[in-house]
Amino acid sequence: MESRGDFNVNRVLTARLTAEDVTQAADLLRAGRLVAFGTETVYGLGADACNEAAVAALYAAKGRPAFNPLICHFPDAATAFRTVTPTPLAARLAARFWPGPLTLVLQRVENCPVSQLAGAGLPTLAVRVPAQPVALALLRAFGGPVAAPSANRSGRISPSSAAHVLAELDGRIAAVLDSGACAVGLESTILDLSGPRPVLLRPGGVPVEALEAEIGPIQRAGAQPGLPIAPGMLRSHYAPGLPVRLNAVSVERDEALLAFGPPLPGAALSFQLSARRNLDEAGARLFEALHVLDAGAARHGCIRIAAMPIPAQGLGLAINDRLTRAAAPRTLPPEQNAG
Repeated sequence: MESRGDFNVNRVLTARLTAEDVTQAADLLRAGRLVAFGTETVYGLGADACNEAAVAALYAAKGRPAFNPLICHFPDAATAFRTVTPTPLAARLAARFWPGPLTLVLQRVENCPVSQLAGAGLPTLAVRVPAQPVALALLRAFGGPVAAPSANRSGRISPSSAAHVLAELDGRIAAVLDSGACAVGLESTILDLSGPRPVLLRPGGVPVEALEAEIGPIQRAGAQPGLPIAPGMLRSHYAPGLPVRLNAVSVERDEALLAFGPPLPGAALSFQLSARRNLDEAGARLFEALHVLDAGAARHGCIRIAAMPIPAQGLGLAINDRLTRAAAPRTLPPEQNAG
């Protein structure tokens, strides 16, 4: 038994599974075990969403606070809408953007089978249908909702490869189902449809401009008092070990550079998000960049990451959101931040 912070986890042998092992991964989930799997956004840490003990084990493995709700994943919209009440807007968005990187927050149905812990005791639930083929095959084989936050230690950089998952959670989870690199590389957009107006809770893989083109104006959440109603809303989040300096127009000798477009001169270590200033490419490479810079900083004498400016439009809004949270003051120890 390992003790870290205020939670305990049993050390286990983490199996490395491939796309051919979907049935084995589903059997592990059915047995209440934890399985990481790739989606088009990032790798998620999956647990049977209807199994309270499995969901509790997920929170423990990540060191995630129980007040931070999880996203439940489904193989199709019809299955998702058996656990939440679809509004006309929800049905319209599901038809347009599912499968895909969009999460909808809706009111639970009466006698919803999903664990109250998975939804942090809220009357709402965050649901989505991922677009990654292996993830969909796993969800179909399992046959029920899978709660799956990002497969990393709480508050840390999100994983966009199986190697990232193992670096964080090896020995803490039953298996990782390797489906290669994540195509989008940014978490899903989260839209709250549980109230009278749609509210953007987290920008992500579906640009807000595309959502507004479909359903009209969307309110921005802004600062939210009290506890979060969806994942990814805590101020400090997605954080590397190094502090991050935003909107850098120069770079110091002791800084690693997160470049976007022509790189600033003078960095001892740098990672190019997109030489062409392509936001889709930059989004897909963001978490890989933070992992690489964080891992290589000490060898190059770097004590900080300097991030070049990125336009706040399209996927740039989501990229800036992740970088802003990565740069935020870390007022809580890592075990208490949200993953």
